[in-house]
Amino acid sequence: MRIYKNKNTYLAEPGSFFEGNVLIHGDFIVPQRTHFWGKLVVNGTLEMGPECSVEGEVICKNAIIGRDSRIKGTLLVDENATICDRVHLLSIDAGGDIILRPGVTVGDVKSQNSVMIYGKINSGTLVGRNVRIIGD
Repeated sequence: MRIYKNKNTYLAEPGSFFEGNVLIHGDFIVPQRTHFWGKLVVNGTLEMGPECSVEGEVICKNAIIGRDSRIKGTLLVDENATICDRVHLLSIDAGGDIILRPGVTVGDVKSQNSVMIYGKINSGTLVGRNVRIIGD
């Protein structure tokens, strides 16, 4: 599928399918219902829209994962990650803060800083300097 570039930011077409592994040298904006059938590596910030899926692991500097998305591999983030409502992930490993919104299903979560949980989630082990649950 086609990817558009504007300076250091790349944008995929809505509803795209990518076979194999994908490497992006910059920030990547992924519109809703975009699917990756391999590993996704982004050297900058990943902003993934709602209802996307990745069959492999995701590696990036910062991540915002949109609602109802699925990542079947591990999410490896150098800095901060925000995981929106009802996202399903294998696990998360981040160097900075992790925010988990209601309905997230995830295996183990590991942060070098804080893990903030807003509402009810399903998870394995939560590891971080500061793990806080806000709301119910």
